[in-house]
Amino acid sequence: MGQRLVTGVVAGAGFIAVLALGGWYYSGLLAVLALIGYDEYVRMNGQSRRRWDVRAAYAAVALMALPRLPFGWQAPSVDALAWLILFVLLAATVVSKNRIHLEHASLLFLGVLYIGFGFRAMAEARELPHGFFWSLLAFACIWASDVGAYTVGRYFGRRKLWPAISPNKTIEGAVGGLVIAVATAVVFAACRPAWLGYGQAVAVGAVAAVAGQLGDLIQSAYKRLRGVKDSGAIFPGHGGVLDRTDSWLIVFPLIQLLGLLAH
Repeated sequence: MGQRLVTGVVAGAGFIAVLALGGWYYSGLLAVLALIGYDEYVRMNGQSRRRWDVRAAYAAVALMALPRLPFGWQAPSVDALAWLILFVLLAATVVSKNRIHLEHASLLFLGVLYIGFGFRAMAEARELPHGFFWSLLAFACIWASDVGAYTVGRYFGRRKLWPAISPNKTIEGAVGGLVIAVATAVVFAACRPAWLGYGQAVAVGAVAAVAGQLGDLIQSAYKRLRGVKDSGAIFPGHGGVLDRTDSWLIVFPLIQLLGLLAH
């Protein structure tokens, strides 16, 4: 527990510091995390890093995670990049004479969208006007939901939320996480009422809590399917990148698609 706490505090403080810096510091960090997360995904699925189609998928994830490129180069749009990697992966099944199966291509493509687009949404949130505020709001709601769900579930949890997937989660904990996430968002609205209305704050907090807990369950279900406890071991006591960012990868794209950040 002590190692887990120290790792969480140090990693969290470092992440917020880079988030505050913004620019290429933050975008670069997200791209690195996306690549590490995709590597975890590849290993969980038993795919060989030596295959050229897997290497092409790594490149696609890095490009997908970056909303802009250095030296003024034009970044490809999400739909263009998604189609291009889809074409490459499907062509790989033909060129390899089906040594690379359609199932391989499907798994790699799913990972590119899930991880690459998720981190891209985080980078784009930071580039909004007052981007540090909006990004910190979303992260704070996600973390508040996690802490609230754990605390309320530990002391008051009685009814299991989804025991077949995550036996420790409870309905009481999920509701507690929702309430605390909404309360956190309301505090942000009170600090900057000109930027964030109370109704919008409640919506952000609710979506962050519900989608964040669903993102955690998605990763739990996937790890259970693959028979692994953690996606990786890069963070002592916390597992891998996907273990730590499973909620982020769902929340940021969703609140972006719903238009809940900025005005």
